[in-house]
Amino acid sequence: MSPPNASESLAARAELAAVAPRHLTGQFFMERAKEVLVAFARNPNLQEPDLLRLLERKDLAPEVLREIAAHKQAARSYPVKLALARHPRTPRLISLPLLKFLHLFDLVRVALTPAVPTDVKLAVEETILKKAERIPRGEKIALARRGSGHVAAGLLVTTDPDLIQAVLDNPFLTEAHVLRILALDKLPAQVMEMVSRHDRWCRRYYLRLAMVRNPQTPLHRVLKFLPDLAVNDLREACLDRRMPVHVRDYVLAYCARRLSDRRGTAPSK
Repeated sequence: MSPPNASESLAARAELAAVAPRHLTGQFFMERAKEVLVAFARNPNLQEPDLLRLLERKDLAPEVLREIAAHKQAARSYPVKLALARHPRTPRLISLPLLKFLHLFDLVRVALTPAVPTDVKLAVEETILKKAERIPRGEKIALARRGSGHVAAGLLVTTDPDLIQAVLDNPFLTEAHVLRILALDKLPAQVMEMVSRHDRWCRRYYLRLAMVRNPQTPLHRVLKFLPDLAVNDLREACLDRRMPVHVRDYVLAYCARRLSDRRGTAPSK
């Protein structure tokens, strides 16, 4: 009698994986063949801990993840839903609908998981910001401290000084996030005041330039920034229609003085 070929052996393993009692499933958690893993994920004897153990593997094929998501235990298990949402290879048609089931700070964990695809992260962050509209002030401040940079920036348009401080201290907030906020037309004066004094942000060249442009920046802070900014950049900033007329006139006069001083100190030929 000839020995079974490879395809027959694979089919036999897949057939066993699909029905094996739970105490005999250990051999399948490290299985390499996709067909066997797909069958194993369908096994009705698997329980929540088994699905979570399987989801620890970051090399699972999307087909396997679809079967896990369709498993009866996944439908009733919050940890499995969370693990599926955080898995880097979960198809978007599965991960995105799961977001509505996740708690706020678990959504934060998903957004901060490095391997989660960028478009899924963006969807998660928008979901977080929608939920943030209805949460208590203390939770919102905690979210501002712990959320992604995009989430923190989305909470910055506020008059609450504690919330503003939490956003500006967020370790994931970047200069690009702050620049986008400073470009808004109707930004509370409290935000501009606190950004202009924050040690992390007030020394950055392009943020100083953006604050000079913004009509909500206190005049005494604008005056403090001027000596460190290039004349050409200041003159271009004066083209911004948002800049108050008295500030524009002062900045243009200041630029003219600097140019005049520069010409006066130039060595004669």
